[in-house]
Order: sequence, then C-alpha cells, then structure tokens
Amino acid sequence: MTDQDETLQAGEDILLVEDNPHDVELILRALRRGTVMPSIRHLRDGAEALEFLFGAGLPPRLPRLVLLDLKLPKVDGLEVLRRIKGDPRTRAVPVVMLTSSSEESDMRRSYALGVNSYVVKPVNYDEFVSAVRHVGQYWLGMNRTGGEPAGEDVRR
Repeated sequence: MTDQDETLQAGEDILLVEDNPHDVELILRALRRGTVMPSIRHLRDGAEALEFLFGAGLPPRLPRLVLLDLKLPKVDGLEVLRRIKGDPRTRAVPVVMLTSSSEESDMRRSYALGVNSYVVKPVNYDEFVSAVRHVGQYWLGMNRTGGEPAGEDVRR
C-alpha cells in the first residue's frame, strides 16, 4: 500500500517507513512470501510517518509493528523513533530499525531512544530476504504483546 491518504485499516499490521524504492520492493516481497502474510502501509519519509501517527490524532488502529529506516528525508528515523517512544499512546508499539547503517553510534542512539530491535540490511539478496522474513515472523508471529488471544500451548 502506498496511497498516503488512506488510514491504517483493521488487519494492517506493519507501518513501513522507507525511502529507497528498491528496498521497499524487497521488504514487501520478503514479508508477503513469509508465513506471516501481513498487511503493510508504506510511507516514504519521517514527516509522513509523524503526520500519519500524530497529525490528526492517532489512526483508528495502531500498527502491530513499525519498520523504520534510519536515514530518511525530511525527518530522520531517530526523530520518528523518539516521538513514537516518547508518547504514551504509541510507546508500546514495537519499532524495528531496519537500516543500512552499522555505525555503533547509530545503534547506541536507537537503543537509548527505545528501539525494540536494530537490524542492519544485508547486501546479499537472499540474506536480506531472510532477515526481513525473520523480523516479520518474530514480531507478528512469535512475539506477544498482551493484546491478542493466546494460542494453544505447544508444550503439552
């Protein structure tokens, strides 16, 4: 989904904030081919993300996960992260920094601001697809936030 006038609909799971069209295509392909099959809302820069999340109040339903690039036009990913984690209405939404930056300072600042995970985008196509699939499977399949019904206990 790339229409910026739409609101997050019931069933949409991921807010993807990424400016690189090639990476967007790879991320969407990887997530949709995984076992999770999430619904995804794509925004191209940090200003769009902030407007979407905070512009006219919160969207009717918050995403289950935000995939956030660090180096974004207009407003960078660290500022978007700071706003998400600084607002009690959005603080509990998991945010995964999905970025090409492996700089220690970027990782430290992201964790200091409350990022839930920091994933460096692999350069290799297969590794990139695998990393994105694992992120989606973990945050949408395995991770529990307390808001969804419990599944069967597989340990029985």
